[in-house]
Amino acid sequence: MTTTAARIHETAEVDDGASIGEGTFVWHHAQVREGARVGRECVLGKGVYVDKDVVIGDRCKIQNRASVFHGVTLEDGVFVGPHAVFANDTFPRAINPDGSLKSEDDWTAEPTHVGQGASVGAGAVVLPGVTIGSWALVAAGAVVTADVPSHAIVKGNPARLAGFACTCGKPLRMENPGDYHCDACGRTFDAAAMHE
Repeated sequence: MTTTAARIHETAEVDDGASIGEGTFVWHHAQVREGARVGRECVLGKGVYVDKDVVIGDRCKIQNRASVFHGVTLEDGVFVGPHAVFANDTFPRAINPDGSLKSEDDWTAEPTHVGQGASVGAGAVVLPGVTIGSWALVAAGAVVTADVPSHAIVKGNPARLAGFACTCGKPLRMENPGDYHCDACGRTFDAAAMHE
């Protein structure tokens, strides 16, 4: 098996304490902070921000100017569209009540988890403490305020269930009360499993 070292553009800032997997591309002006772990064969587009201690699995694609803040874990194969944001503070303030500037010790990041193969569309906002299930599809511009089931398609503000997606990314059609069918690739899924 042949492996390829990570490629990091000269304008990117990757902290010495970050880990970048083999075959990963880190493009122009991206920043990867200390303690972040980026898996193998990922693509971090221009201007992507990966905060400290973020975990990104293998073969993820994070498009231009997306921001992935502290407390976020992306499993393998996750797609993040351009300008998407993963927030981590439900009650943000720049200062404390006494007027002093807040520091890292003044707040706790709420963990956010994105399952294998899920997609978060361009300009979407994912609020803190949310879990997005495997193969789910968050529409462009959606504001995710609650957990998203596996294979769910959500859209709007706040994001609401709009159907279910196949692992190939196309919408599923309920074939009968027992299962969903993908007209694009022919896969079928048990309806009970889709609503877990």
